[in-house]
Amino acid sequence: MARILIVDDAKFMRLTLSNILLKANHEIVGEAETGMDAVTLYRKLTPDLVTMDITMPEMSGLEAMKEIKKEFPQAKIIMCSAMGQQKMVVESIEAGAKDFIVKPFEEGRVLEAVNRVLN
Repeated sequence: MARILIVDDAKFMRLTLSNILLKANHEIVGEAETGMDAVTLYRKLTPDLVTMDITMPEMSGLEAMKEIKKEFPQAKIIMCSAMGQQKMVVESIEAGAKDFIVKPFEEGRVLEAVNRVLN
């Protein structure tokens, strides 16, 4: 069981991920709608894992991840994106993302990524 922070500007996407993760007995310690909130909440909660949407207003998931990794190099972050853009995937992994999941979320793929990153 891991303590997870879910970051996505769409409430529906946060809810979908929450449901998948809760079913697998993980604990959702927080939710953020923006990259800025993600950084603030990460500092406060230091979760075991973050699912981070790439495309968000104010500060992108990529920028938020870089910010978090600067302070917490050991942070485990899985990027999420609706666009299966190769460039985004590569950029995320280079910036320190541990994995990448594409929307719409497939329960099996989400849990596989989460388990791999946590172990």
